[in-house]
Amino acid sequence: MNRYTFTQAVDADGAVREKIGADVRFIAGGTNLIDLMKYNVERPDRVVDITKLPMRDIAEAPHGGLRLGALVTNAVCAYDTRIAERYPLLREAILSGASPQLRNAATTGGNLLQRTRCYYFYDVDTPCNKRQPGSGCPAIGGLNRIHAILGTSEHCIATNPSDMNVAMAALGATVNVRGTSGERAIPILDFHRLPDDKPEVDTNLRGDELITSVDLPDEAFATHYTYLKLRDRASYAFALVSVAAALRMEGGTIAEARIALGGVAHKPWRRPEVEALLKGAKPGLQTFSKVADALLEGSRPQSQNAYKIQLAHRAIIRALTQAADGTPQSVADKAIL
Repeated sequence: MNRYTFTQAVDADGAVREKIGADVRFIAGGTNLIDLMKYNVERPDRVVDITKLPMRDIAEAPHGGLRLGALVTNAVCAYDTRIAERYPLLREAILSGASPQLRNAATTGGNLLQRTRCYYFYDVDTPCNKRQPGSGCPAIGGLNRIHAILGTSEHCIATNPSDMNVAMAALGATVNVRGTSGERAIPILDFHRLPDDKPEVDTNLRGDELITSVDLPDEAFATHYTYLKLRDRASYAFALVSVAAALRMEGGTIAEARIALGGVAHKPWRRPEVEALLKGAKPGLQTFSKVADALLEGSRPQSQNAYKIQLAHRAIIRALTQAADGTPQSVADKAIL
């Protein structure tokens, strides 16, 4: 770990000013940043503690829905009665990730910025375009069992590791940020980015911006939903494939559908044009299989992860079936029958 200076922000504007013209990282829960610093993946000149900023509340959003402060911990979010009742999809996704100890520390804003768990990214003795642009991507042709099959580029095949991000994408959340030029709202689908030729850039957050809150929309899909996470072991493991499915049903017909995938791309994978195929359709294997085919169209597997295509296909069908039936996958019961 390199030497760095440590300061504590007293307000959001002060925190933003700290980032001007310097290699600065904000720290809140620190569950990802500290690991990255210990591994020398992140080497900031200055670390700014934002834990004293007033961003720990969950409140009604101005235009309906709920607003989560950026410093709301994953545990507080998951166990808040309003989240449990109105956004159970988000609750289930959060509870399927990490461990109780980590959820007690990890924050909403930090989770949005969580970085990949690619082996090569964490190993500073190997090349990695995310750490050092232009050095190469050894995962291509290397150990790539956990890597992306969608939205990849010749520069990077890493995945976004967050469970919360997948549920946020399905719900259509909005990320509120503050920078030196003022405040702006970023739709969650525009917040994270695919690697293209800049894999070192994970999000469309500007260098001087601070996440202040996240707005959950009024449409909560609180009845017909599921979060299905497939992984190597039953707990404390990142998704090989995950599916957040949310449906609005009217008289046995699908009136609206949201589907987001995790573990398969550099960002939560959602295609609204594919979701439109479900509008007005009756639930069923044939319909759901067609949607799975469309959602996975363009998959580009590597030498060790072609299994993800079939795994994701089956997971999409199962998740949509659970959501349509109103029988969400239980975090407590991890068995997939």
